[in-house]
Amino acid sequence: MAVNKYPSRNGREAKIMERKDPVVHRNPEFSDGPLREKDLNSFEENGYLLFEKLFNDDEVSIMKSELQRTMDYNKERDADDVIKEPGSNEIRSVFEIHKDSGFFQALAKNERIVKAAQQILGSQVYITQSRINFKPGFKGKEFYWHSDFETWHQEDGMPDMRAVSCSIILTDNYEFNGPLMLVPGSHKWFVSCPGATPEQNYKSSLKKQETGVPDNDSMSWLVDQADGRIDRATGPAGSVLFFECNTMHGSAGNISPYPRSNVFFVFNSIENKLQEPFSGQDARPEFLANRENIQPIQPNKDRLQNFSHRIKRN
Repeated sequence: MAVNKYPSRNGREAKIMERKDPVVHRNPEFSDGPLREKDLNSFEENGYLLFEKLFNDDEVSIMKSELQRTMDYNKERDADDVIKEPGSNEIRSVFEIHKDSGFFQALAKNERIVKAAQQILGSQVYITQSRINFKPGFKGKEFYWHSDFETWHQEDGMPDMRAVSCSIILTDNYEFNGPLMLVPGSHKWFVSCPGATPEQNYKSSLKKQETGVPDNDSMSWLVDQADGRIDRATGPAGSVLFFECNTMHGSAGNISPYPRSNVFFVFNSIENKLQEPFSGQDARPEFLANRENIQPIQPNKDRLQNFSHRIKRN
């Protein structure tokens, strides 16, 4: 097992330590992409970047149609990779969509997002997790503050902070329909969380995360370092939010009439493949943390409108 640079869940008290990995891995071999130097600098400083209208309205319409088809197919499925809202039968997430042998598999290879991930991570990339998220109007539940890396490190064995999340916004994100909230600069610090990891923690944490979350004092300290700023990822459909794997983020509930949905891919450096979980427990299922047949993505130049006519309809 690799050296555990970020120990967590091994005591009663939280600890805050400095990040030990670069944020942007600049590599001339992977400099060709949609992000300019000022974009990379902003990502390095804040831990996230919202790229407005990376996909046009026609492409968003296709994505919405495919998302609805996927939601309809999974509506009555009782499976671990289909997550329902706490207390209801409403779908919250459907995982591992990049293996659907159709539209979302192609979308995961789209060069606009793959090349951006390569620019940030300085290497070829693969997808370690994918899902569609849906937060319905009036009853979409909140999701508490957390760093994805803390979970991926402890429960999946991701050795280093060298992954980036890509959230493609499919519905206009307003201040009031439960958009993602992020603490700028929080990716520069690692919060070692108290407690231990329950067995098969994922079965409850995907609905309500209670393990591996920061304590109130640590969260307050991170916000203080950001001069009290908490940003909200608001923007029009077709925009893409790239955020660093250790950026502290969460979302409030959605009591507005307007649903919020997105497609979510986690790009990991091919040089940062998952190992044994640092929690010492069994690895989480494949649909949460891909380990099998890992190959670097070859970016696809096709526009989505062109590909939509050729996909295999299941």
